[in-house]
Amino acid sequence: MGGVTEVKPLYDQLNKEFNKKPRDVRRCNQLISQMKVALISINFFPDSSVSKAELILARDFLEICCQLSIETQNPDNFRKYFTQLKTYYFDFKGDLPESAYMHELMGCYLLCLLSQNKLAQFHSELELISVTDLLSNVYIKHPVSIEQYLMEGSYNKIFLSKANLPSERCKFFIDILVGTIRDEIAECMEKSYESISLHEAAAILFFENRADIAQYAKQRNWAVDAGSKVVRFSRDEQKDSEIDHTKMIAQFVDYAVQLETII
Repeated sequence: MGGVTEVKPLYDQLNKEFNKKPRDVRRCNQLISQMKVALISINFFPDSSVSKAELILARDFLEICCQLSIETQNPDNFRKYFTQLKTYYFDFKGDLPESAYMHELMGCYLLCLLSQNKLAQFHSELELISVTDLLSNVYIKHPVSIEQYLMEGSYNKIFLSKANLPSERCKFFIDILVGTIRDEIAECMEKSYESISLHEAAAILFFENRADIAQYAKQRNWAVDAGSKVVRFSRDEQKDSEIDHTKMIAQFVDYAVQLETII
């Protein structure tokens, strides 16, 4: 097996590009692809035979991949890279110096799981984190609080949390979660009301200005009366009365599996 030092010049080039301002994301992604091919060609695998310097280089490479995945708004890539990164954070915890990005990326990963409704996996990940970090680290405490707000149904606290994020990188995943919550509330409104004032709709959906709620109403094909500022919902009674039994059963099974995993 070749050493990671063989691909260090390529990593150094990537690191240089990554730290440029403004950053050329396209060029960074090209170098990441080349780096992955190079690592495969030397059959790199993180184990006890790999030197400390090589492990650090591989870890730092994956951290760049994670950060660029967030910047390019690709949550699936981020989750894939962080899954690999966990090996360096946990399996080699006693062998490597702690990374400056570890807790921030770990917090982002927890938010990513919440934004994708992977609650069972979220709780499994919490078991890997020390009690000290759970109670005192700002990057870890934030997603833990968000999960608690979700369980309580305190959606207003989730929306308010956007003003006090521990990291700018968290915003991407909070925005995904907020969008999902907003869509679920909107669906309930459509089933519960025939019409509602634009002002009330904005308050219920946590929009701060009229332009945002007007744009959202347009996206959902709501009829907005410009004179009375009233939103009217088109109701399909037959559609409302139908129950998708297959979907309901699938949801119950998913909830049961998640509950069993948490217990």
